[in-house]
Amino acid sequence: MDTRTKEAVRYLGYGRHAVDDYTLALIGEAFEELDLLAARRIVYRIFDLTLKGQDCIEIGNLCIRSRGLGRNLNGCSKAAVLGATLGIEIDMYMKKLSITDMAKAVVVQACAAALLEDYLDSCQLEIEEEADRQGLYLRPRFSPGYGDFPIQHQEEILRMLDAAKKIGLTMTGSSMLTPTKSVTAVIGMSRRKEPCHRKGCEACKMTDCPYRR
Repeated sequence: MDTRTKEAVRYLGYGRHAVDDYTLALIGEAFEELDLLAARRIVYRIFDLTLKGQDCIEIGNLCIRSRGLGRNLNGCSKAAVLGATLGIEIDMYMKKLSITDMAKAVVVQACAAALLEDYLDSCQLEIEEEADRQGLYLRPRFSPGYGDFPIQHQEEILRMLDAAKKIGLTMTGSSMLTPTKSVTAVIGMSRRKEPCHRKGCEACKMTDCPYRR
């Protein structure tokens, strides 16, 4: 079972339970369809970062109050701010399935989430190379909506990145991203190397990690 299939199974809520062959077949079919439909796009910028106290973070002109993000960024001098999307075609396909085949719609929803994470992991390699040229190492991605990082900051992030123009990524009045299979995130850059910069906290068993989301 490859990494993104494992992620899809996790999103489907199987936990430690074995997944049946029928569901695995649906997952495989869903990934084949999503790979053809996805219009993967990303935009990111690197900003200077200043920590003021335990819960006040300044990234460029963005001011954030979040203890969780502050712990994640402790010791960082810069941060990459990013927006990424799989495109509106995925939304249209999921909407169609929600009417015609609800069981498959649930599987496709999980696979699309796994596909987005897989795409972010691959894109992070480019950011990692840029950080390496500056003698810096990456921290785990941290997105608005995790812990006490207010989801409302997505609007400011989209403006900082000019994301609507560059990758067609916008948001609703309730701070939800459009297309829905999209994400914004902050990635800290530090001179101290940490082993968990790419895979998310959900895949890690180290529950007492100070950088955990």
